[in-house]
Amino acid sequence: MAIEEPAFEMLEKFGNIEIRQYHPVIVAETFVDGDMGSASSRGFRLIADYIFGNNQSLRGSVEKASEKIAMTAPVLVEPIARSEKIAMTAPVNIEPQGDSVDGIMHSQRWRVQFSMPSEYSLASLPKPLNPAVTLREVPGKRYAVLVFSGLAGEDKVQQKTEELLTWLKGKNRRAIASPQLARYNPPWTLPFLRRNEILVEVAVP
Repeated sequence: MAIEEPAFEMLEKFGNIEIRQYHPVIVAETFVDGDMGSASSRGFRLIADYIFGNNQSLRGSVEKASEKIAMTAPVLVEPIARSEKIAMTAPVNIEPQGDSVDGIMHSQRWRVQFSMPSEYSLASLPKPLNPAVTLREVPGKRYAVLVFSGLAGEDKVQQKTEELLTWLKGKNRRAIASPQLARYNPPWTLPFLRRNEILVEVAVP
């Protein structure tokens, strides 16, 4: 079955780097502490628990009824500085919470997100029963995106993040939020078939 991904328009393409304009999206997200690998796993489990039924459906007449929600891609991970306001992000993501825009590997706090299927609104989505999982609507944003395959370990993610940020500086394009790591495939996928992305929100010219 096809897995839904967040909708966007591709504005420009330069080899493995793309400029995309994403549509507004509703996300389920959680915040976890630790290194990128352990935070990704714990965050994924928390949100997967929500979409697989640890929720209270708003559609049914039974008060405690739950509802399964279709899985989407990617899972997004984003580092966030402890002193920052929570930045809006794209779909299921992991966002490191570090002290600088390019310090993705030095964070010990992360935001993990899944985008919700487009059939839902905030009003129709089931309510998470775990208070660690929250729902919110993210406005449309413009991102520079670097696409790469293989395993997305810490060293490789840092390398690809620096590559994208260096490219942005060379093109005089301004990054305005923390980098995000997007993973599209389950862990049993062969490395050469995996799709990963680094996303950085950029200012609209």
